[in-house]
Amino acid sequence: MATMAEFIQQSEANDGIRFSWNAWPISRLESAQCVIPIACLYTLFKERYDLPPVVYEPVACSRCRGILNPYCPYDIRSRVWSCCLCGTRNNFPPQYAGMTEQRPPAELVPQFTTLEYTIPKAPAVPPIFVFVVDTYIEEPEFTQLKESLQMSLSFLPPNALVGLITFGKMVHVHELESGPISKSWVFKGTKDYTGSQIQVMLGVGRTAPGAPGGGHFTGHQAPGGKPPGAEPPRMVTQLPYNRFIQPMEKCDAALTDLINELQPDPWPVPQGKRPLRSVGTALSITVGLLEAAYPNTGARIMLFLGGPCTQGPGMVVDDDVKNVIRSHHDIEKDNCKYMRKAMKHYEALANRAAQNFHVVDIFSCSLDQTGLHELRFLCNYTGGFMVMGDSFASSLFQQTYRRVFNKDAQGHFLMGFAGQMEVKTSRELKVSGCIGPCFSANIKTSNTGDQEIGIGHTSVWRLNGFTPGTTLAIYFEVAGSVSGPAQIPPGGRGYVQFITQYQQANGQRKLRVSTACRNWVDSSTQLPHMICGFDQEAATALIARMAMFRAETADSADVLRWLDRQLIRLCHKFGDYRKDDPASFRLPDEFSFFPQFMFHMRRSQFLQVFNNSPDETAYYRHILNKEDCSNSLLMIQPSLTSFNLDGTEEPVLLDTSSLQPERVLLMDSFFHILIYQGDTIAKWRKAGYLDMPEYAHIKQILEKPRLEAEELLKTRFPMPRYIETEHDGSQARFLLSKVNPSLTHNTLYGIGQDTGSAVLTDDVSLQGFMDHLKKLAVSSSA
Repeated sequence: MATMAEFIQQSEANDGIRFSWNAWPISRLESAQCVIPIACLYTLFKERYDLPPVVYEPVACSRCRGILNPYCPYDIRSRVWSCCLCGTRNNFPPQYAGMTEQRPPAELVPQFTTLEYTIPKAPAVPPIFVFVVDTYIEEPEFTQLKESLQMSLSFLPPNALVGLITFGKMVHVHELESGPISKSWVFKGTKDYTGSQIQVMLGVGRTAPGAPGGGHFTGHQAPGGKPPGAEPPRMVTQLPYNRFIQPMEKCDAALTDLINELQPDPWPVPQGKRPLRSVGTALSITVGLLEAAYPNTGARIMLFLGGPCTQGPGMVVDDDVKNVIRSHHDIEKDNCKYMRKAMKHYEALANRAAQNFHVVDIFSCSLDQTGLHELRFLCNYTGGFMVMGDSFASSLFQQTYRRVFNKDAQGHFLMGFAGQMEVKTSRELKVSGCIGPCFSANIKTSNTGDQEIGIGHTSVWRLNGFTPGTTLAIYFEVAGSVSGPAQIPPGGRGYVQFITQYQQANGQRKLRVSTACRNWVDSSTQLPHMICGFDQEAATALIARMAMFRAETADSADVLRWLDRQLIRLCHKFGDYRKDDPASFRLPDEFSFFPQFMFHMRRSQFLQVFNNSPDETAYYRHILNKEDCSNSLLMIQPSLTSFNLDGTEEPVLLDTSSLQPERVLLMDSFFHILIYQGDTIAKWRKAGYLDMPEYAHIKQILEKPRLEAEELLKTRFPMPRYIETEHDGSQARFLLSKVNPSLTHNTLYGIGQDTGSAVLTDDVSLQGFMDHLKKLAVSSSA
């Protein structure tokens, strides 16, 4: 029989699902007493290579529209199946007449709790990409950006629709029809344009079947029936004609030449002034263009930004360099002249884009802030990429941008468009909300809960854009009232089904169905079963997302207090102790790492904004809210690996005691890959010993972490910063800020002993944190 850890691992591998609790309390009161809500992380686009091709419509329950799955009881002889969600008996459709016990359909095979259907009747729509380029970027960086854009064009399929908009002081919407002279429509950068104005001015949104670039897009028509694995037939799709967004096969040469001819904005910038950037107007025009031409159609707006918006709608700072862009201190003091108005503008654009299944990606490269804090809604609501770097000429941007266009084994982009996810549950469970890169579809169903966590009051969310790593956090509540008695018999099963329909990058419509079930447990009499089913890693990621969602509207100090209260209540509920005796406190093994995760969460850049700009904070939080469980834990508590002189390699504690002089450390914090050389190793390197033949083995030890770092850099998205540093090196601060300060300048002891390096900080150590936590958890008043 599989252990709980193996069950959790298998569930994540098969379905991309990890629950905070793998045994569910039978009443709402018991659920509230468990502190951590019933919730799960769902990686909806998780790659599985063993799934059979299913090229037909799914079989749905006549009552609740739940999809047939392996948990549904069925009778081969009578050709009847019962819905596991609502209990309704349904007849199998005629095409299932040939199934037997030995040859069941794929939906009923036990290992296929996740299945992906290709919808044969859905029209195939080509992917749409609109590049929005900042021209106030200095040479030679601008040339590097143009080369990256031209490189990306080579990855697009011939039927992909593309457009180009550039902006500086003015906004240029470029025509892509072939001709001897390139044309563009110029808009004033200080004015906001509505969608209807854009439609009238540019003449888009009208169908012109005979016009160049208009007409039909077709795929391959499969002859006869639909054998397994066959290419499904694609319906002919008519798209509206416009001269600004054209198929790659018709405008490739013209667009390549146009990008090559782009020059930095010629408008002079007086000394002591910032360039006049019209970011808000450019985005308004782009959103309006797609809104008019391709409503409710999957499309990507790719914004390349080299500085902040300094004029017009969405302005975040004025053009006088004496007036610095807002900081966290300014936000706390409400000393931000432009921030609220800019946020209102970009959030309105994000809502419009999200409602039409349009994705907004932001590639921001500058040594100063560019306004990501205000722009963040565009990525958060639409599921777009957010990339922050120093320069468009850096390998960090170029490698990250290249990975946007990674493809699967079939040659399709690893991205989904125009998705919509519905969460169905058995009647004992209701949906409280979702946190992640999604947008409410405002569809309230019978299983929509009263409590709201994240984006709630619905059980259907739009997913404009997502990748194989995109992970949503879905929160549930037990049906009934807190004061009412339990109405769920223990020992039964509860079910959750995720139904996600989306457009693949090749235009095909897909429907992915994942179904999960867990047992109901009476926690008052079966507490060990509840404890055994706790997944502390998933719970950490789920609580972290709740904290991030609160941090959007609340002060960081308030979020920290909320986090502390949750931890104290959890330890009070599940700890083993004598009242008012901290020394007697013990946590079950299933909970043992949770306080440590919370300690590092409290110290992380997600909640501690000191020494980070608002743009950096927005970037870090955006990434945390879309990554899976393992990557989320890596951001909260980085991994630390030691490479020793005897050639061994081992994971070590994220603690000052690990900073030994004869060690090389490799830290992976997701955002940074750092190699740290201990004091002795660094001195040997500086003295040139490593170049001597007798020290060749030490040189090999130094190469090991570099090779491991290279492997991590190859696959990570966005690409992390790579740092090599040493004891007392300036960039060692990235490591010192993460380690537990068990040894500081205030607690220095054991001089001459092998105790690690002291850290100059007044932060409390993990031991001090745990001592205080135990004291509060065992208190009679807790």
